Amino acid sequence: METYLLDWVNLLLRWTHVITAIAWIGASFYFVFLDNSLTKPTSPDLVQKGVDGELWAVHGGGFYHPQKYLVAPKSMPEGLHWFYWESYATWLSGFGLFTVLYLFNAGTFMVDKQVHDWTAGAAVGTALGFLVAFWLVYDTICRTFGRRKNGDAIVGAIIFAFVVFAAWLACQLYAGRAAFLLVGAMLATSMSANVFFWIIPGQRKVVAQLKAGQPVDPIYGWRAKQRSVHNTYFTLPVLFAMLSNHYGWLYSGEHNWVVLVLMMLTGALIRQSFVARHKALVHGKRVPWEFAGFGVAAMLGLVVFLTPKPEADLPVIASAAPVNSAAAAAAGATAQNVSFDQVKGVVAQRCAMCHSAAMASKGISFDSPDSIKRHAQQMYQQAVVTKQMPLNNATQITPDERNLIKRWYEEGAPTN
Repeated sequence: METYLLDWVNLLLRWTHVITAIAWIGASFYFVFLDNSLTKPTSPDLVQKGVDGELWAVHGGGFYHPQKYLVAPKSMPEGLHWFYWESYATWLSGFGLFTVLYLFNAGTFMVDKQVHDWTAGAAVGTALGFLVAFWLVYDTICRTFGRRKNGDAIVGAIIFAFVVFAAWLACQLYAGRAAFLLVGAMLATSMSANVFFWIIPGQRKVVAQLKAGQPVDPIYGWRAKQRSVHNTYFTLPVLFAMLSNHYGWLYSGEHNWVVLVLMMLTGALIRQSFVARHKALVHGKRVPWEFAGFGVAAMLGLVVFLTPKPEADLPVIASAAPVNSAAAAAAGATAQNVSFDQVKGVVAQRCAMCHSAAMASKGISFDSPDSIKRHAQQMYQQAVVTKQMPLNNATQITPDERNLIKRWYEEGAPTN
């Protein structure tokens, strides 16, 4: 019953997280597009009102005419909409999901003793430290270098270097799946912190100054713009990190941190191509597709880099562990049809720890030939294609044993 209820919590938190993330990202992308698509008004009444940019658009059968004021309108309207609950709800639901799935099960989902041998408590404390420390360092970088000459370029370069370091460090400490997710959560935390600590408070101060008839300090608008731009470049890297946990071949390699960095860089470059496109179209210039080209090239390079080697080229890994029956059966099944007894031996040693009648994780058990046959496709997908299972390879399944399952499945998953 406890597992069943946790599955419901998982589902509802994930659903909420996706819904709120769509709302936040949609609003963020729209306003970045809007900022880069505005044109100077030519109508005297708009100029007199202090409008700095306008855009005519058509959508859903209606025409829209959004206008932007350089600092603020001369008088504040009563009905002023604030965009912040999308951000807060996304972070809160995401952190709740991270807590339920990872922090409460750190010994299983975060700790891989082949990567770093430490306790679950230490892993949890360090993970929380990642979220806080990255924000503090990132915020210091922005405040220290942001207003200098070429400040945007300097801040971008330092932040990128720090993200590379954080990705490398996470992959030295955590199971690959958890490391990728943690780096994404780290960036997402800074995105929401930007809204909470700088963007919304700055906007509230501007509104208060206007209502009090005081001069508006432009620093608040500049800082909010800076952090909003950073958020738009963080978005696609965060989305990749969140999706990566479904693809074991991404995070299970020796140089998984390189994969993470390049895929996040690809996302940022593709996002830049859209931002640059909006600006180019407004000014009637050539669309600079080079950014997207570099991103796609990096992605294609990863496709080649991660291509599985032919089985004949795989190195033979010596092991000090005693030879067991499952490994021996797998090694001896290379030149003949796979028997069900061979598969059953692998399942008993590598899968039954979590998938038995006594402990049917995710409602899946392999306690009978029928149940193994019924879940053959899932076994093939999780143990052979994505290599997500066994989780963190806790039971030390070998490449030969994965290949045995693969051949058995391709032969029709017989049980006789």
